Amino acid sequence: MRLLPEKFRVLLWIALVLAAGFLATCAAAYFVAREAVQGGIRDEALPMASEAIEAGLRARITRPVLIASAMASSSFERDWMARGEEESDAIIRYLEGIQREYGASDAFLVSERTRGYYTAQGISRIEQEGNAGDTWLYRTRDAKLPFVAEISIDRANGNALTIVINHRITSRNGHFLGIAGVAMRMDGLTSLFNRHEKDGRRIYVVDGKRRIVLAGGTPPSASRSIEQVPGIGEMADQLLPQDGKPVLRDYRHEGRHMFASARALPELGWHLIVEQDAADDVEPVWNAFMLTLAAGAVVTLLVLALVLATIRRYDRQLEQMAGTDMLTGLLNRQAFDFVFRQAMLDADRGSRPTSCIVFDIDLFRRINETCGHPAGDEVLRTVARIARAMLRESDVITRWGGEEFIVLLKECTLEQAVAVAEKLRHSVDQHDFMPAVPDGRITISLGVAQHETGETAMRFLQRADEALAKAKANGRNRLQVARTGAMEGSTAGEAL
Repeated sequence: MRLLPEKFRVLLWIALVLAAGFLATCAAAYFVAREAVQGGIRDEALPMASEAIEAGLRARITRPVLIASAMASSSFERDWMARGEEESDAIIRYLEGIQREYGASDAFLVSERTRGYYTAQGISRIEQEGNAGDTWLYRTRDAKLPFVAEISIDRANGNALTIVINHRITSRNGHFLGIAGVAMRMDGLTSLFNRHEKDGRRIYVVDGKRRIVLAGGTPPSASRSIEQVPGIGEMADQLLPQDGKPVLRDYRHEGRHMFASARALPELGWHLIVEQDAADDVEPVWNAFMLTLAAGAVVTLLVLALVLATIRRYDRQLEQMAGTDMLTGLLNRQAFDFVFRQAMLDADRGSRPTSCIVFDIDLFRRINETCGHPAGDEVLRTVARIARAMLRESDVITRWGGEEFIVLLKECTLEQAVAVAEKLRHSVDQHDFMPAVPDGRITISLGVAQHETGETAMRFLQRADEALAKAKANGRNRLQVARTGAMEGSTAGEAL
C-alpha cells in the first residue's frame, strides 16, 4: 500500500487548487471542477473500477474453469470412454465426488460417440442435431477455445446466478471426444457488480457475437445485443478491443456526457464494458463545489484502496497458481499437491496401482560446502533432467525441497516402480557431473512404495520417506522398498 499516501497527496493538492479557483471566480471554478471530475472519471475512477471488476470476475470464474479443465484432462474419464463407457456407475460416482468435493450445483460428462449425457443423478441421451435445447453442445464442440462459459439463472435453485463451464475433451491427437463440465453458483458475482454499479455506472459482459451475457450482475431475460443498448450501442465498433488492449471512449447521449471502458477477457471469449454517465458527478459541482470535491476525494480513496487490495489479492492467487520450481523446471510442492490429490482420488475409484519414489542426493550438503552453491544448483538441475528424461509422459516429478524429489507413477505396480527407481539410481551413478563436482560422481538414495487401498496420502508418502531413510542408513546409493502396512512392525523394507 505504499502508493496510497502518494495518491492521497495528489488528491489533496487537486482539492486545494480547485478550492482556490472556486474562491477566485465561481465561473472559472465551475469549468475547472467539471474538467477535473470528468478527467477523474476518464483517467482514474473508470479504469480502476474496470480493473477491479475484471479482477473480481476472473477470480470468481477461475475456480470452476480449473475444475472443468481437470475433469477434461482426467485419465479416468478418457480411459472409461476408451473402454466403451461400460460400468456407468463408476462415472456417476466420479461425478458425484466432483460435485460433492467442490460444492458444484452439477457435474456432467457428454460422450460424442454415444451421445450419452452423464450426471451425478443418472444418464440420458442427447437427441440428434437440430434440437434447440442442445445447441450448447454444438457450440462447445465447434468452439476455438478449450471451453465455453455460460451464465444463467437457475430457477430450480432459488434463482441463483450460475456459471456453467463446458470443457472440450480431446484425445492426444486433438480428436473431439466429448464434454466435461461443472455448474457452480456465482453468488459473489452479483454483489461484486452491485458494489461497482453506482453513480451512473452500468456494467455489461458481452460474448464474441456481441450478445449481452450479464447486465448489472444478472443475465438478460432475452437474447440482446450490446448494439441494441441506446447510446453505447452506437459505440460498439469502437469499444470492443480487437488487440486485447483496454479501450476508453467518451461520447454524448441525449445531451449527457458519457464514458465507457472496455476490456477483453480472451480466455472466456468475452468483453467487459463499464459505462458511466458523467452528468451525475458534474451536476453537484454546480450546487456545492466544495462538498462535491470532498466527497469525490473520499470516494476516490475508497476506490483506490479497493482496487489496490483486489489487485494484491489477485496477484497472490496468481502466485499460488504458479506451479514451477524455478531452479529445476519441475513442479513445485503446491502444484504437485493438486496433482497428487487427484491421483489418489483416481486410484481409489478405479483400484489402479499407483506408486511413488522418494529420493534425494547423497551428501548434498558436502557438495555445497566444498564446491559452492552454484555447483550444488547445477547438480540439482542435472539430476532433475536425468529423472525427467527417463520417466513416462504420465509420470509426475517434483522437487519436494532442498535436494529431495518425489516421483508419482500412475498405473504402476510396486515391481515396476522398483525397476524405474533402480534405473534412475544407476543413471545418476553413471553420469559424469564434472566440472560441477571434482570427481564427477553423484549418487542418490531412493525409497519406493505402492499406494494401498484406503491409505491416506500422508501415510503413503510417509512409508516411502521411511524407506528412503532406511536406504541412507544402509549405506546410501541404493533403494529401499517400503513394506505394506500389515508388515511394518517387522522391518522398514528390503534393500536392493
